[in-house]
Amino acid sequence: MFVLFISFSVCNGQVIKAEKILFETGIAGDATPVLVERILKADKNPISEIKFEKGTYHFYPDKGFEKFCYLSNHGDLMVNTPFPILNMENLTIDGQGSTFIFHGVVIPFLIADSKNIIVKNLSIDWQDPFYSEGLIVANDEKNKTFDMKISEEYPYDIRNGQIFFIKEYYQHSLGQSILYNPKRRAITFNTEVYTPITTKSKTSKTFNLDKIQYKYEYDKRDLGFKNIGFEYGITVEELEPGLVRVYGHKKEMPPVGHILTMKGEQGLNRVAPAFSVAHTIGFSAKNINVHHAGGMGMIAENSEDLILDNFNVTPSQGRMVSTTADATHFVGCRGKVVLKNCTFENQLDDASNIHGTYQKIVDVLDEYRIGVRMGHHQQKAFVIGQPNDHLGFVRLSNSFFPYNKTTIKNIAYINNRYQIITLNEKLPQDVQPGDLVENLDGYPDLLVQNCIIRNNRARGLLISNPVNTVIENNFFSTEMEAILMPVESGHWYESGNATNVIIRDNVFQDCQHSGFNRGVIRFDTDDDNENIAFKDISIINNTFNHFDNLILEVTNTDGLKFTNNTITHSGTFPLLYPSNPAVRIAYSKNMNIDKNIFKGKEKTDLLLEIDGSMSNLK
Repeated sequence: MFVLFISFSVCNGQVIKAEKILFETGIAGDATPVLVERILKADKNPISEIKFEKGTYHFYPDKGFEKFCYLSNHGDLMVNTPFPILNMENLTIDGQGSTFIFHGVVIPFLIADSKNIIVKNLSIDWQDPFYSEGLIVANDEKNKTFDMKISEEYPYDIRNGQIFFIKEYYQHSLGQSILYNPKRRAITFNTEVYTPITTKSKTSKTFNLDKIQYKYEYDKRDLGFKNIGFEYGITVEELEPGLVRVYGHKKEMPPVGHILTMKGEQGLNRVAPAFSVAHTIGFSAKNINVHHAGGMGMIAENSEDLILDNFNVTPSQGRMVSTTADATHFVGCRGKVVLKNCTFENQLDDASNIHGTYQKIVDVLDEYRIGVRMGHHQQKAFVIGQPNDHLGFVRLSNSFFPYNKTTIKNIAYINNRYQIITLNEKLPQDVQPGDLVENLDGYPDLLVQNCIIRNNRARGLLISNPVNTVIENNFFSTEMEAILMPVESGHWYESGNATNVIIRDNVFQDCQHSGFNRGVIRFDTDDDNENIAFKDISIINNTFNHFDNLILEVTNTDGLKFTNNTITHSGTFPLLYPSNPAVRIAYSKNMNIDKNIFKGKEKTDLLLEIDGSMSNLK
């Protein structure tokens, strides 16, 4: 089954005996129970390294370690894992080129409250994916129907006109969907015209819903509320086994020959990220292939010094989709976050999202204590900081930057929506309910270098990082923005803005091809005011080979250099917005736009569009 080797390490002056373990392919039928049994003994018999004889290993949930997890930007649920890396230090897991195949709702690597964890040289995949595919074989614009051919890989049943795809240990409805072009193996051009499939419509009959009163603020998007007032808006009929007709879609009918990817209802379809890393100092993943996951390739929360080197999210087995959400996601992380030599493709959300978390002050309890509320239901139980972290007070109507700051003494967890923060110093006199707080220490020095980001839904990089960010020598081809830097306070409550950003020597190829009228690189806030949110931005020596006009969209920015960039017209797709400029700027100052080269066929006479508030434009 496995071979033991004894090694020794020194910790706090004491010599600790730790084992190196080699697991052989004899456990490959279901490696879970042997792994769990040995890892759970690590508190008494430490492990320094776990190696696997090269092979293909299967992991089932039935004998996995069970733990209830609140996972940021995922569903909160009881999960199983074969790798419960909890309160461990100085551990290396080396697959030596092995492939790990998972079955059902499993988190392959559950890492929490640990230090110096390395995972390397392995591939992660699922026997059955957490999404399904249907080939569009016919459509009828007049009658608003389309037909899908569904392969044997995606078993289904139809219940009262609704289709459900049945997996091993899992099932999902049609739910969230997007079209893929199988020839390009990428999101269909102008897909917003066709998808998502309009699965819900408003209910025709309600009674006294407006009379329901809530004493406290509630989240209408939470699972307990989000379907109130809505009913199924489509029906599905089987024409013959494996061939179904869909009625009631309100957008244009999806084109024949394209593939509809479906992952089930929002709020229920993020259940199995490949890596969950929380409250961990020092994590490295090297030479990792994540071919699939029912959520993100990696979700990291409140952790420090994270390095992903040759961490690749890419589909296998002829599938259109890799992960069903972001390739990587970092919440409240600090120290260094490094993404280098990675490929992120065909995932159903961003390549990476790096941000903090806003929490709303709902109570000023006394001079030292505030009660705060989690804003989004997929951030339940997130603890904003640790003792002595700097906490900033934010009132976005006045400024996107904190108006005051203090330090945390402790945080009392009351429930997953409400916590009480006690401070070391007295509260600012002007603090009031409705203000936001953010952890000013919960942001990293970020480097994204030599990565390929393509063929995915949504953005390339979604970054709210007021520390330091360098994005260099990457390739982007995304259906929405290649790089979006927002201040987001009304939906996900993802805190942070952007300062000290360098974007250089990247190639941007035909981004923003889903149909949205937005820039390839965009700085944006969801609060409609003229306050400065972004500072000291350099976009230099990049190449934009774009089918449309709008390259750069900037708002609420002080200090931006857009220089020595080359912009060419690709001709890959027809222009969607021919009247757009190349650069659009609003509510900004101290702009330097210089020495950029425009080549090829130009479709606009307007290269720069500015609003009347501009000052110090060079």
